[in-house]
Amino acid sequence: MGIEFARSARSTIGIEWEIALVDRSTGDLVCIADEVLEALRGPDGSPHPHITGELLLNTVELVSGVHTTVAGAVADVYGQVDEVRAITDPRGVDLICSGSHPFGQWFDQEVTNKERYHKLIDRTQWWGRNMMIWGIHVHVGIEDREKVIPILNGLLGYLPHLQALSASSPFWAGVETGYASNRAQMFQQLPTAGLPWILEDWASWERYVEDMTRTGIIDDMTEVRWDIRPSARWGTIEIRACDGVSTATELGAIAALIQCLVEWMSTELDAGRPVPSMQPWFVRENKWRASRYGLDAEIILDSSGAERLVTDDVRRLIGVLSPTAERLGCLTELLQLNGILDAGASYQRQLRVAAANGGSLPAVVAALSAELRGGALPV
Repeated sequence: MGIEFARSARSTIGIEWEIALVDRSTGDLVCIADEVLEALRGPDGSPHPHITGELLLNTVELVSGVHTTVAGAVADVYGQVDEVRAITDPRGVDLICSGSHPFGQWFDQEVTNKERYHKLIDRTQWWGRNMMIWGIHVHVGIEDREKVIPILNGLLGYLPHLQALSASSPFWAGVETGYASNRAQMFQQLPTAGLPWILEDWASWERYVEDMTRTGIIDDMTEVRWDIRPSARWGTIEIRACDGVSTATELGAIAALIQCLVEWMSTELDAGRPVPSMQPWFVRENKWRASRYGLDAEIILDSSGAERLVTDDVRRLIGVLSPTAERLGCLTELLQLNGILDAGASYQRQLRVAAANGGSLPAVVAALSAELRGGALPV
């Protein structure tokens, strides 16, 4: 099976931001995405070009255009938040984004009426109905498809950094899970989700897709829901491992880290140097550590098994990648990673809010809503 890889300008960036709809008075999820999307139709009845639905009717997804800078992509999707809010505010509905809703229950949620979603639920049953999860997806343009797999394999070494920085799902269905990112554990229960298989080259990816299609496991490539995957339609690598984040500051910082890592690896390949990768068992362990401990995780750094606190390695990466960020025009956003380390990731902030309010999870939802409305990390 030959898979064409679309032409894409190098290191261009696009962002997808999944937003949950909640009742302003109770904080509970509300299933009115179909109403919101209908209200967002153009004068000619056409759907909004960038705001779409998702698996559940409690969610809308904001999709940026293709941008050369992180700032442009963030401004794009944050502007779409205002468009959605113009519809939801009069309805008494607030917007939040986190990896999970603190107390929502799966049996109260409605599935969007699309064949692909009904098929997913029919196949995955209880696990599929429990996919009350929200994330951010970042696309980075790759100008040569032969670079895709080496960069994908290299990025696996940085998944714990991204997962720890974005971790925002410490609660699940009203329970404090003890995990910084319970979403990471839940999402990988779907049959084609989780960590990618280690592939050697583009031909290996083509063989994988052919095997999966021939046996009826998938109908098309979009049903491969890996934490990082090639996106041939757009000519990008798509990083999907991150929990949802509730501020434009976090969104920009994490997107900048991703864009800089991809560009740095692309430059290494141009110079004829291999991109380092790690044993898959180390990659898997790192994912678990970041999911469990978040910014307190001690992660494995390389194939020799060296270890370091993830926060220390994030600070090291800021220094290493700053020249790349300057070249890409995202140094301001990359430096905002320090703000996440100082203020705490979302899971830490949520736990603090709950503790300060006698364990109230509606208070956590209200705090998430205020963060999204304000757009900046709390001081």
